[in-house]
Amino acid sequence: MRGVIDDALRKVPPRATIAGWRPRCAWIGLLICVAACGDDTEAEPTPEPWVDTREPCAERDPLRNVYFGDLHVHTAYSFDAYLSDVRVDPEQAYRFARGEPVTIPGSEGGSQQVTIDRPLDFAAVTDHAEYLGEVSACTTPGAPGYDSATCENFRAGAPAVLVNFGTTLSAADPQRFKDICGDDGEDCLATARDVWSRVQEAAETAYDRSAECRFTSFVAYEWSGATALSNLHRNVIFRSSQVPALPVSNFEEDTAEGLWDRLWRECVKDVNGCDVLAIPHNSNWSNGRLFNPEYVDDAAGRARAQLQARLEPLVEVFQHKGDSECDNGVSGILAEPDELCGFEKLLPPPIIDCGDGVGSQGMTGAGCVSRRDFVRGALIAGLETEREIGVNPLKLGFIASTDTHNGTPGQVAEDAYPGHFGSREGGPRERLTASVPGGVRNSPGGLVAVWAEENTREALFDAMQRRETYGTSGPRMAVRFFGGWELPEDLCAREDLVELGYERGVPMGGDLPPRPGDASAGPSFVVSALRDPEGAPLQRAQIVKGWLDAQGQRHIAVHEVAGEDTGATVDPTTCEPQGSGADSLCGVWRDPEFDPAQPAFYYARVIENPTCRWSTRDCLALAETLPEDELPSACSDPTIEVTLQERAWSSPIWL
Repeated sequence: MRGVIDDALRKVPPRATIAGWRPRCAWIGLLICVAACGDDTEAEPTPEPWVDTREPCAERDPLRNVYFGDLHVHTAYSFDAYLSDVRVDPEQAYRFARGEPVTIPGSEGGSQQVTIDRPLDFAAVTDHAEYLGEVSACTTPGAPGYDSATCENFRAGAPAVLVNFGTTLSAADPQRFKDICGDDGEDCLATARDVWSRVQEAAETAYDRSAECRFTSFVAYEWSGATALSNLHRNVIFRSSQVPALPVSNFEEDTAEGLWDRLWRECVKDVNGCDVLAIPHNSNWSNGRLFNPEYVDDAAGRARAQLQARLEPLVEVFQHKGDSECDNGVSGILAEPDELCGFEKLLPPPIIDCGDGVGSQGMTGAGCVSRRDFVRGALIAGLETEREIGVNPLKLGFIASTDTHNGTPGQVAEDAYPGHFGSREGGPRERLTASVPGGVRNSPGGLVAVWAEENTREALFDAMQRRETYGTSGPRMAVRFFGGWELPEDLCAREDLVELGYERGVPMGGDLPPRPGDASAGPSFVVSALRDPEGAPLQRAQIVKGWLDAQGQRHIAVHEVAGEDTGATVDPTTCEPQGSGADSLCGVWRDPEFDPAQPAFYYARVIENPTCRWSTRDCLALAETLPEDELPSACSDPTIEVTLQERAWSSPIWL
């Protein structure tokens, strides 16, 4: 038994004392918890986490640098990208992220060469685990299943194929296509192993292991659960080159709980040096299902909630299929209307409210919308669960990414948007009339920003695990957010802002420590932001607070911290900006309504001046050659915004 316990303890994240392991003991089991957590004696040092062999980075900052990347990228290995005539593979996608051009479908059957405006620091190709083998079988002459009817239709690009592949994943018990995979599915699994090897090889080739540390790639994939056509997708990101033999797809595990169990068992537990994150995305399409915690207050329920919290510390708050921060149209939260919650919504008002229930068909733009479909509601649901069982399974930090299906990570500029679905969006007219999910309401997507000591897999992954991340809708603004009980009021004027932020407080993603006994006031927070040198000026910085009162009522409040709305605008006929803005913003704010009995979270939101939306630019380009009555209807649709205000969302700090 001692050997079993020792082996289990080696899987627990390092802590200074055994007492510090207590909250995580449910992962190990009650018997082990009794043996391991019985006293507060010092533990033996735990082994250092696995580190891929590489040269030490020449640039390393203990106060951390900001690195920008994209953790949601599809290539021709994904069925929906291939069916949109995309032929960019993972190796080419990584080259694009580093600044090299790639060729993607263009208008009217042509092609176009595209290049990112600025190279990324890191990226992960996340092709669908579902159909990795099937796509390869259908496109490789001589492969098992190549001559099947399903593959013939796939190669022909029959319109029903995309629907068939997609709806299969929404079934109660999804099954592989037998004419491709055989009765037991083994033919597709064998082919998928070869594809998975190529995915790993592409990531290895792209990873800069030299002292320059210019680019980091992660081995990754997407698990695409879609029960009742509600989005339940997760991007699975591995910390190192040590990964399982095969991705877990929706065919093997059709629930998130099943995915967590398999990742824990097949990565963290069984593969030396393997660690992993699962990142949910597009909660705005989930009909209340993606973040709907239902945990019993017993040992098993708490263990399950802890496992979710351990494997899912982040959420994708923004990508090309819209914003998932907030929506003024949902019920169940007491809050003043937030004018900035209308940003990049796929569903225009009025919506059907799910209330406390769930719906279906969100991925088709149908069904009801829940407060839990947006991260504010999800974070509050986490507070509610913690109040009930003592564990918060939804302590979610924020990132953003693109979800591009062109193999073009980080291509987020509104003035150079080529679409995300190959030939379906190959030119301005195609983009404005596209019959892809979201259509003209899609956006170029966003970027994830990570505060880490250096640009390596280990440093970036560890920063994501502790949630020291933020998402942007595209710009590369630098945002810091600290909270604490003893932050000085003049922090914005001090050169040691960052040092004091770490020394006297916690960064974004952290937990405020217990209030000191001599502290009479509430916690204070500092937001500091620098504009993207190639972006628009900054307008204002805000802090959003969410909390539960003593009666269990949910609350949200938005507080202005720095800057103001100066009335800056943009000329919609030329896209020329008008008005002033800021190169930097900083503000210190103390919570005037602090109540130590009320669980709460706080996050920062930084807003740019208005700029033209991509659809406005496309309409202007078409208007140069077409009469007004021949322009796509989207160009005169009053529900399509002409301008937008790009932004950043920091990970929360919890009380």
